[in-house]
Amino acid sequence: MIQQEILAKLKNAVEEMDPDLAENAAREALAAGIDPVAAINGGLAQGMLTVSNRFDQGEAFVPQMLVAAEAFEAATAILTANLVQGSKKQSDQGKVLIHTVKGDVHDIGKNIVKAFLKANAFEVFDLGRDVPVEEVVEKALEYEVDIIAGSALMTTTLGAQKEIVDMLVKKGIRDRFILLFGGAPVTKRWIEQIGADGYAESPADTVRLAKTLITAKKATSQIPGKDIIIK
Repeated sequence: MIQQEILAKLKNAVEEMDPDLAENAAREALAAGIDPVAAINGGLAQGMLTVSNRFDQGEAFVPQMLVAAEAFEAATAILTANLVQGSKKQSDQGKVLIHTVKGDVHDIGKNIVKAFLKANAFEVFDLGRDVPVEEVVEKALEYEVDIIAGSALMTTTLGAQKEIVDMLVKKGIRDRFILLFGGAPVTKRWIEQIGADGYAESPADTVRLAKTLITAKKATSQIPGKDIIIK
């Protein structure tokens, strides 16, 4: 009963967009001996899902999403700081390199997706915004990631997503990575056209897609086809 009450507090803190409340609930979870991953998935992530659904329905807006994400990350930092390195590795779903593509300085969507991925035990490397294609490929190799995720808000920057695919193909390393691209102008047709692996229209769907692709990759050592693209 105590665990459920604390998970509810974590969820509520994010829904209420209250970083202080989230931090207090995170400390309470640790004091009660609740598993940090369970606290994130069963509490914080559920709150972010609520806010995301409100956003999709036009009941919440970008400023609210940002503050909710701030509350989520503040609590997550407290919870994960107490995990030993071995536990962190054991809980990881996989490694994701996330960024906003070259020429694009918008990172709100990226930051929200990053929060959802972290909540679901993905190890996330965030390169920030307006990231050169060469740096994306270099860091993906350096960090040995499973997924490269790139966001583009403007139609004029979509080309950078294709450039990433093309560079990986040119280097002969395309099959090493799952390529997920998102952003307002991204469509299923675009993903198929450039030879990427998928996109999703919400943070929750991004996590679901990433898990599906990672599972398939581990099982077959190959990247699944386009039929698993979440629309």
